[in-house]
Formats: sequence, C-alpha cells, structure tokens
Amino acid sequence: MLIEEQSLIEYMYIMLFLGVGFAVAFAPFIAAWMLAPKRKNTGSHETNYECGIEPYGKAWDFRFGVHYYLYALIFLAFDVDILFLFPVATAFHEAEPLRAIVEFIIFVGILSLAIVYAWVKGVFNWQRRNNS
Repeated sequence: MLIEEQSLIEYMYIMLFLGVGFAVAFAPFIAAWMLAPKRKNTGSHETNYECGIEPYGKAWDFRFGVHYYLYALIFLAFDVDILFLFPVATAFHEAEPLRAIVEFIIFVGILSLAIVYAWVKGVFNWQRRNNS
C-alpha cells in the first residue's frame, strides 16, 4: 500500500510540473494578447517598410534565377565542410603524420572536385537579364 501511495504522489508531482510548465510557456503569449493595443486595420499597416520607398507590385511576382539558389547551396556545402576542417586542424598533431596529411589532402581534393564540377556546369556564369 505504501508503494501505491508513493507512485500516486509521484504522478501528482509530474502532473503539477507539466501544468506549471505549460502555464509558464503560454503565459507570455496570453499576456501579450491581452495587453497589446487594439488598432484599426488600415492599409498602411499592411505594407512593408522599405527605407521610405513606396512598394510597387507584389513580392510574389519577383522571381530569383536558379543560379542564386545554386550559389546558396554551394556556400552551405562549403560552410559545413569548413566547420569540419577546424576540429581536424586542432587534432592534426595527435594523429600519425602521413595518414593525417593524406586524409586532409583527400578531403580538400573532394572539395576541389566539387568546385571544378560546378565551374564546368556553368554555375558561376551569371547571365544578364534585360529588365524590359
């Protein structure tokens, strides 16, 4: 009987902690909603502020070229690879010298092949668009 009372108390504590956790998590949202000033919805509040310039057209009408996204993907790939090189460089002195150099050259070689592949595919060639 003592074990059942103990487990019941534990479940009550768990439920109390969950309730307090949800209350603490949602209290700022509820407070902000209650305390926020109520304003009339005018047209000027729905537009983006672009350094004082009146916006024209819709943002959804503008399309970026695919080269922009390819640049972004290549940047992300090399950014992650550079993050890998920092721990390798710090642990370089602990490894066997010849093996470490060979692994480092292989890794940088694969990165170089990725640049050469992108260059051959013409990713780095920007074609000018006529805005007319």
